[in-house]
Amino acid sequence: MAATLTDEIDVLAKARRALPGDYVPNETEPYMGEAQQDYFRRLLQEWKRSILSASAGTLASLQDGPIREPDLNDRASSETDWGIELRTRDRQRKLIAKIDSAIRRIDEGEYGFCEVTGEPIGLGRLVARPIATMTVEAQQAHERREKISRDM
Repeated sequence: MAATLTDEIDVLAKARRALPGDYVPNETEPYMGEAQQDYFRRLLQEWKRSILSASAGTLASLQDGPIREPDLNDRASSETDWGIELRTRDRQRKLIAKIDSAIRRIDEGEYGFCEVTGEPIGLGRLVARPIATMTVEAQQAHERREKISRDM
């Protein structure tokens, strides 16, 4: 899981570096003004493109054929690696759905505002996690409620 999160952060960092220009949203401009919306839209689109590009490589490898390792230990290791890779791609498939949802929220003028409280999520959180839908406080409350319901 930690490796997957690290990979996700790396892909997001690559997407940021791929954006043209050197614009970075800041607190001195109007919150979710046109420049900020454009920045996040381009970032999300680039992030999605990067994920799809990486998954194309996995698909090509899968189409190369079955694993034919002569040694049972090598075969088990290869199958474990494939399992991890496929779980990573499934996680990324879900991430793409969240990216598409964030782009839709930008188009509808809802991006950057908490879906629970309606308050601004904040630029720092959105820069770190562009698909965020809740403020830090609302997210923490949500996670506490989930933990309590799981523990019952």
